[in-house]
Parts: sequence; structure tokens; C-alpha cells
Amino acid sequence: MEHRVHTVVDSPVGPLTLVAVGDVLSGLYMNLQRHRPTEGTFGAPDPTPFTEVIRQLGEYFGGQRTDFDVPLTLAGTPFQRTVWAALREIPYGQTLAYGQLAEQIGRPGAARAVGLANGRNPIGIIVPCHRVVGATGSLTGYGGGLERKQYLLEFEYRNLARNGDRVLLHP
Repeated sequence: MEHRVHTVVDSPVGPLTLVAVGDVLSGLYMNLQRHRPTEGTFGAPDPTPFTEVIRQLGEYFGGQRTDFDVPLTLAGTPFQRTVWAALREIPYGQTLAYGQLAEQIGRPGAARAVGLANGRNPIGIIVPCHRVVGATGSLTGYGGGLERKQYLLEFEYRNLARNGDRVLLHP
């Protein structure tokens, strides 16, 4: 069995549980998150491998960071990993519809499957599944709850506007 450890950090969207396999981030879960693994799978409490992740999350929530560059381990099916990789390509402060994301990965017509993979994203915020919206731009489904999705999107939009950057919304 892989050596797992975890720690819990506070954030503007509530406590975040960080999970590592070895020294690599493998999970970032919100409390009451849909598809959150059971606590028993998180391993022993140990903040040691999370110093850089915590620093980058602090910069993100402080408005100084728009992307993350910490090593990640994403355990999932090949399709899920393809979707999660595509999520990391959605720029900060922008959104993409599920159907557009399906087209982007070469699977037009797989919007529903993309949505299911999106909902199983094990590393929220850093792998920005909150940036995917419904075809009309509506906020649909988010494992952490729609209020958190709205908060994250509005936070990113405000931060870009404050820095004078142009916000491009899709669709």
C-alpha cells in the first residue's frame, strides 16, 4: 500500500484536506464534498509534504497566483486523466462549457461523460474544475457545492479586473 499522509488547512471556501502519496499531492478535498473519500483513506496526519502546496494556495487566495506548479498524482481512468489535464489548460478567470471541453479533448458529444469526470476530480482548485459551466454559461454541478463554485469564479474575475486584465468568458 502507498504511504499516504494528510493535513487540513483553512481557506476562504472552508477547510481543505490535502492528501499526499509519498511527497506528491494526490487529493485536495473540501468538507462535505461529493465523492470525497472516507477519512480512513487519507493516511496519518503529517503537514511535512504540503509546505509548497500550502504556500501556493495562500498566494492563490491572496490574489498573487493564477496557476499552480506543484507535482500532482491524479489517480483515475485514462479518460478522467485526459479531462483533468484539459481542466488545467483553462486559463484563470475564464470558463468553458462541458461540451466545449469535450470537443477540446477530441470527444465531441461526450459532454455528459466530461461532466462525470469533472465531478470526480480529486484535486479541486488546483485542477480547476470550477471553471467548467453549462452550455448557457449557467453554474451547474460542482462537487464542492454551487456556492463555492460561484465564490471561486467571482474571486478570479474580481482579481483579474483588479489587475486590469481582460476577463474572457466562454461560451
